[in-house]
Amino acid sequence: MSGSVVVIGGSSGLGKAVAAHYAAQGREVYVTSRDQQRAEATAEEIGGNTKGIAVDISRPAEIAPALASIGPVQYLVIAAIERDENTIRDYSVDRAVNLATLKLVGYPEVIHALCDRFTEDAAVVLFGGLAKDRPYPGSTMVSTVNGGISTLIHTLALELAPIRFNAIHPAIVGDTPYWEAKPAEVLEGIRARTPTGRLVTTADVVHAVSFLLENQGVNAVNLVVDGGSLLK
Repeated sequence: MSGSVVVIGGSSGLGKAVAAHYAAQGREVYVTSRDQQRAEATAEEIGGNTKGIAVDISRPAEIAPALASIGPVQYLVIAAIERDENTIRDYSVDRAVNLATLKLVGYPEVIHALCDRFTEDAAVVLFGGLAKDRPYPGSTMVSTVNGGISTLIHTLALELAPIRFNAIHPAIVGDTPYWEAKPAEVLEGIRARTPTGRLVTTADVVHAVSFLLENQGVNAVNLVVDGGSLLK
């Protein structure tokens, strides 16, 4: 094991689950949050050789200094997201700029800050989302930035070869706190239009992320994890 596992946005949700998966293997893992106390509390909760670092990737100029203490990196997962419904009729420029900066500037800046520390067999997974393929009222910015992630991995895979870059685009993950809090009828409607008859789970996403990181034949792939819901 030649380097650490870094999970940007690893203090909650899917990022935290990915971090816990690798910590359970005895890996050195870094998790980040905007808040240092939360990052450290998450690292302690996950246990093993896990460390917490504070970094706000919507403030790109602060990213490199925040990540300076990290050594060689084998796997990088950028899972940080900002949930935002920003309709055109009530468009918020500030929220739009924040989201676009977080994903389309912050994600590349994290890679820029760490690229000289990637091991020869390093791999990176970026989190996008299905709003790029299934838009909804208020998703203009979310759909746009996730579409950007789907093409960003192509330029990165060419420019930083042989480092591998892939993206994951999960559907609604039914067992995450955000979606578990939704009314049952909302989730049932989504489940009904999913060919598998079940919602995607956190375990499904963790398995998919580990596949993208560890399978050395997979590069520049946008992996949809949705149970086939885009078919309906």
